[in-house]
Amino acid sequence: MKRIGLGLLVLVVIVLAAGFVFQKSIGAALYQRAAQAVPGRDLLASLGDGLHVGLCGTGSPMTNPTRAGPCNVVVAGNQVLVIDMGENGNRNLNMMGISAGDVDALLLTHFHSDHIDGLGPLMLYHWTRGTSTAPLPVYGPEGVEQVVAGFNAAYALDHSYRIAHHGEEVVPSSGGGATARPFALEGNSAVIFQSGGLTVTAFKVDHDPIKPAVGYRFDYKGRSVCISGDAAKSDNLIASCKGADLIVHDALQPQMLRKVGAAFAADGNASTAKIFTDIEDYHSTPEQAAESAQAAGARMLVLSHLVPPLPFSYLYPAFLGDAPERFDGGIVVGEDGMLFSLPPQTEAIDRRSLL
Repeated sequence: MKRIGLGLLVLVVIVLAAGFVFQKSIGAALYQRAAQAVPGRDLLASLGDGLHVGLCGTGSPMTNPTRAGPCNVVVAGNQVLVIDMGENGNRNLNMMGISAGDVDALLLTHFHSDHIDGLGPLMLYHWTRGTSTAPLPVYGPEGVEQVVAGFNAAYALDHSYRIAHHGEEVVPSSGGGATARPFALEGNSAVIFQSGGLTVTAFKVDHDPIKPAVGYRFDYKGRSVCISGDAAKSDNLIASCKGADLIVHDALQPQMLRKVGAAFAADGNASTAKIFTDIEDYHSTPEQAAESAQAAGARMLVLSHLVPPLPFSYLYPAFLGDAPERFDGGIVVGEDGMLFSLPPQTEAIDRRSLL
């Protein structure tokens, strides 16, 4: 037995030594394989026809290493629309298998920093990955012009460097940056986009004192999805999402958030503690989101823009509170990389994770 143990130990030492001796060549071979996979999968090529909703960011301004800032992507046929672009949203899109070069437009719900601070990388990748000859269209309510102009100004020097370095054939000078597509809502909602059987309707939401603030509804081949943006419970959101198959809704759990605020207050940081108190009144709780989904007659509710951060799923029941008792359909606590597929003219909602 001692000889066997000694022999095994010698074998392990030899294997480890060989690993160090050949580390350079082994590392080069491993990197070669990894490099071949860098272009990544092409999710769009594998999707069937229908309405697809991906979560490219389910977080909030509060630090959460497992969640990007608010970001959703809707695919309808061959059309790709991104809704809000929080920090690291473009990174997640890429890892989910959606190239920014394939994005047809970005739709902004409002102009809080956490909903727009990923716009720069999306603009850049839309241009360089797609050899785009036209800027990225950015739809939004009044004020979107100012946001887009600011990002264009901030990226102007970078834009010139890349053209000088890579040339017009790779990065056409006409394709960098973004262009604003503002819309106005004279009533409570308006159709802002129609193409290839897809209809996009913007509707007012209650995010006071932030005005304007909107949500979006997507209708395609008998299926429908609503994305709330940041919204307190309101009659207009319920009316605008009536009959939707799926609602992606922001959610803030005040009982959990107050514990975080109390910790800051106890630490002598009264200003930060006040912020945690202030934000309660312009988001929906999970229970309120469930009530809205029930009143709208939705089939599924997906909670996103989660406040406070949820580092692991064990916390989900505490976050949901009484929400499951207030909605007859399914409730999903959103995670980055989730994809929901709604085949045409059915009631099916298929779910999978891409990350």
